[in-house]
Amino acid sequence: MKKNKKKKLDELVRRDLSSIWHPCTQMKDHESIPMIPIRSGKGVWLYDYEDNKYIDAISSWWVNLFGHSNSYINSQIKRQLDNLEHVLLAGFSHEPAINLAERLIKLSPKDIKKCFFTDNGSSAIDAAMKMSFHFWKNVGYKKKRKFIALSNSYHGETLGSLSISNIDLYKKTYTKILKDTIIVPSPDCYNKLNDGVSDKDHTSKMFKHMEEIVEKKHEEICAIIIEPLVQCAGYMRMYHPVYLKLLRELCDKYNVHLIADEIAVGFGRTGTMFGYEQAKITPDIICLSKGITGGYLTLSTILTTNLIYKAFYDEYIKLNAFLHSHSYSGNALACSAANATLDLFAKKNIIQKNKSTAKYINEKFSKFKELDYVSDVRQTGMITAVELAKDKKSKKPYNWKERRGIKAYKFGLENNVILRPLGNVIYFMPPYIINKSEINHVVDVVEGAIKFATK
Repeated sequence: MKKNKKKKLDELVRRDLSSIWHPCTQMKDHESIPMIPIRSGKGVWLYDYEDNKYIDAISSWWVNLFGHSNSYINSQIKRQLDNLEHVLLAGFSHEPAINLAERLIKLSPKDIKKCFFTDNGSSAIDAAMKMSFHFWKNVGYKKKRKFIALSNSYHGETLGSLSISNIDLYKKTYTKILKDTIIVPSPDCYNKLNDGVSDKDHTSKMFKHMEEIVEKKHEEICAIIIEPLVQCAGYMRMYHPVYLKLLRELCDKYNVHLIADEIAVGFGRTGTMFGYEQAKITPDIICLSKGITGGYLTLSTILTTNLIYKAFYDEYIKLNAFLHSHSYSGNALACSAANATLDLFAKKNIIQKNKSTAKYINEKFSKFKELDYVSDVRQTGMITAVELAKDKKSKKPYNWKERRGIKAYKFGLENNVILRPLGNVIYFMPPYIINKSEINHVVDVVEGAIKFATK
């Protein structure tokens, strides 16, 4: 039997490498790093064809909330499958989409009244940018055509979303074909010059950069786009909620939209359902994806106000309608998965339960602060990050060419945990069903990975 499994595995690896071009991957790496076909998944575990199992410590790129093959989500998708798999969401509708839109609006601040469907995170960002630009055009502010984003930000990899991102690894190659964007220094607290300064004070001080730019250029700015509290692909850098509060006030003062990119941080990752809640603000546009279906099917939504919606509501001959569509927008199966995901949040009191889980994770990860090559251990809700540095005191980073992260990744695989470090940052963003024993195992493996990667 083992021989047959090995044969099956080898054949799948061969077929994969001969036909699939994997995302964000230098395929040549797989000359030395194993390609691992996964046979099945259950809970926090993934199983390969040799019966090895791996804790999915990154929730399969941050999407899986309630474990693989969740019985309840499975049942809801199966039930929907027997009725309707998909119908165009233009002149037609279906109950799962209606239910989901109503529920998301109910979970949002009172001024959020409309839900627009797209089919992935990057397309949601593109739609939000277009929506903002088009709104200002419709209401007569035709000079507004630029966007502001933070340094170290990441919002996706379509040309639109990449234009407002600021990570060289993702952006540098394509600079000449991207839209010009105003980049403002990030308030992330890792870069505090003085550890005696509070996160709140540092964040407030960094806001002056944003304030100066908006005061000067607000007549040409459509919107400011920001990931609330955590710059996820930006090495999991974190900042204080006060920045969002100040940003909301600034946008109101100068007639600029605030777009909250909750794609990675939404659905409980920051400790609240959505990150912006911690600043008690209402964004003009909210982008949601990733965790929205619990890791099952691709779906995204843009939530916005009636003020924005009404700027597009007009006679056809005025040509003011919003122009953005995808064939699978509001897919019925994806909406049923999303509704099931929201059911689990409500029935199992997940946000409250996560607080005790996050506390336990914090207790376990805090010991890494004492390690020689750990410059920071930070946490926001269910997101924890450990940053490695060549020099702890100065925070001098390891040279990226040394690829310390890939060493940590390989160590993780050898010890039954999927870690996918961002450069020199090892992060932990698990499914919410993870238990203490599994957390303990991850912590032990991360400790070993740190020591292995820094030796």
